[in-house]
Amino acid sequence: MIDFTGKQLVEITGGVLTGCDHEQVLCIPGFYVDSRSPINNGIFVALVGEKVDGHNFLKDVHAAGATLAIVATQSGAPEPEGLPLLRVSDPLTALGQIAHWVRLNVLKARVIGVTGSSGKTSTKDLIAGILGQFGQCVAPPGSFNTEVGLPLTILSADAHTEFLVLEMGMRGIGHIATLAEIAVPDIGVVLNVGSAHIELLGGIENIAIAKGELVRALPASGVAILNQDDPFVSRMSERLICSKLTFGETRGSDVHASGISIEPDGTTRFLATYRDGSHSVHVKLIGEHYVSNALAALSASVAAGVPFITACEFLSNVNTISKWRMEVTEAVNGVTVINDAYNANPESMRAALKTLAQLGSQGPRRRTWAILGEMRELGDYSLDAHDSVGRLAVRLDISRLVCVGAATKVMHLAASNEGSWGEESIWVPDIDEAMTLLAAELEPGDIVLVKASRSVGLDRVASEILGLSLSNVGEDFGLETDREQGAS
Repeated sequence: MIDFTGKQLVEITGGVLTGCDHEQVLCIPGFYVDSRSPINNGIFVALVGEKVDGHNFLKDVHAAGATLAIVATQSGAPEPEGLPLLRVSDPLTALGQIAHWVRLNVLKARVIGVTGSSGKTSTKDLIAGILGQFGQCVAPPGSFNTEVGLPLTILSADAHTEFLVLEMGMRGIGHIATLAEIAVPDIGVVLNVGSAHIELLGGIENIAIAKGELVRALPASGVAILNQDDPFVSRMSERLICSKLTFGETRGSDVHASGISIEPDGTTRFLATYRDGSHSVHVKLIGEHYVSNALAALSASVAAGVPFITACEFLSNVNTISKWRMEVTEAVNGVTVINDAYNANPESMRAALKTLAQLGSQGPRRRTWAILGEMRELGDYSLDAHDSVGRLAVRLDISRLVCVGAATKVMHLAASNEGSWGEESIWVPDIDEAMTLLAAELEPGDIVLVKASRSVGLDRVASEILGLSLSNVGEDFGLETDREQGAS
């Protein structure tokens, strides 16, 4: 709960307030941009998106009990009688201004910003999982990492919050700098520099510049948490005015991992070392690539004031992350589904495939399926990136590769041309065809990885596999195949 007066909101945003006493204290439980939210007594920010204009829902939010709506001065939308309005030149800018004011004038929390080409959300979740056991911690649900999500996360904290963990995404030079200006982080974590969004940035070097904006924004009292295993990230330590803490498997990293071992269930154990102390850690997430995320989380937690050994113990207690990130479900039909359909880039795709191969080789060998869709925003790098993924699937001896959508034809051709498989790779034009294939050929005991860029929508494949009745697929999908008719 955050208290504002109408006068304060006017001073913060430069807006014009109507329908409300300027001296009235508004006790605000939250800020909302979706009219379907539980908005009673909250403030609604009318944003204009590509498809939806929040100004068209003022009547709905008024009926839902909104205390105030922040609207654009130039909007011509009908304004319901009795709903106080704060008219501003740009509601999105006003949202950031209010969040910045709260950060400086209300919050006492240590603020941690996290960025990187991949692994941001998982690392944010791990940091919050550790800090939440140490004190009152606020972190965003899922990937609230934009100029909308980050201010909303700040505004969900209050004076009692001890730690605020923020994820920072970008789509161009200057985006993270803007988010950092709003959030004023004390600690900045840079995980890696990869090819995600390379179409928009034009090259890895520009991506490094954009990601480095987080640590360059830190004050002299801040701490930069840098991945020593990534040369682009490690170079960000140059000319920093703040202190730094490095992590990685590289010798000389401040927080480093050794003795990494993979458990039969795909989780990871390693020995974490910081200064003169070492402690065993169990990362209860599926995939060896989470070791780097875990080291980053340990480093950020230590920088935030958690004793190292305590941070290691708390990390071993964390076993949940945001949905659709290597989310493993054992279906009642006997299939293991790894839903990693939230997003994809070449680096995360390689990591997911390696994890799939490891799981399939643990104990009695199980068939492994990779259901892969397009990796978007790669520009001129797209063909080579999809080609390399197809070839890697062959080299890892994945049992079946199903490439979904027009952009993955090159992935299928690369796998076929690798020459060691035969007909294990198949291309299908869309999700419906993929489901028809899976319904006919999946068997109990199979492990299925589903991964693509979020906009491809492959999360539907993961959810529908969970509902398949493998003993009666004809009933599920209306199929008439040899298998359903009893042929072997």
